[in-house]
Amino acid sequence: MNVVVIGANGQIGRHLVNQLHINEQHEVTAMVRKEEQKKELEANGVHAVLADLEGSISGLEDALKGADAVVFTAGSGGHTGLDKTLLIDLDGAVKSIEAAKNTNVRRFVMVSAFQAHNRDSWADSPIKPYMVAKHFADETLIHSGLDYTIVRPGGLQNEPGTGKVQASENLERGSIPREDVAAVIVEVLEAKNTYRKGFDLITGEDSVSDAVKKI
Repeated sequence: MNVVVIGANGQIGRHLVNQLHINEQHEVTAMVRKEEQKKELEANGVHAVLADLEGSISGLEDALKGADAVVFTAGSGGHTGLDKTLLIDLDGAVKSIEAAKNTNVRRFVMVSAFQAHNRDSWADSPIKPYMVAKHFADETLIHSGLDYTIVRPGGLQNEPGTGKVQASENLERGSIPREDVAAVIVEVLEAKNTYRKGFDLITGEDSVSDAVKKI
């Protein structure tokens, strides 16, 4: 499967690109927006393309040509303003969905936020605008007609992955290493039981494979 990773230079994106690069079942294309990022990836043997989520849909379409699947793991980051939350986490995601549809890429995996589907859980959250952006990006994907999976990880950690996770539609809040989030994404790519579903994801007791099978 040829997988385009949108947000390949992000913290989850880097883990995901590395895992896909060494996975014999997949070929990875890393989508980044800076030439120096592209050159760094290519120096490590990773195919990379330039595109900007704030640019045109046609530019995204060019990046997705020939892909079998798209993973959206881009984010505006915690140090930007609400304008970037709107432009990247919402509009960038929506444009990526539209580009996938326009290029007949059926498989779309979205990295969302814990409990983004449940408005009541973040009604009083200090990051409510971010959660709203994630919620409506996910809603767009749900109604897109694509074979989607929405992964909603808990608090993200930079510790090494444990390989042990818990995945379900609704979980008590928890945390998870970014490396394990990437491993789950790799696992769900061809797991048809995850098509047109979303789930929360935290550290747990199941192996990645077993957790995905239970979804």
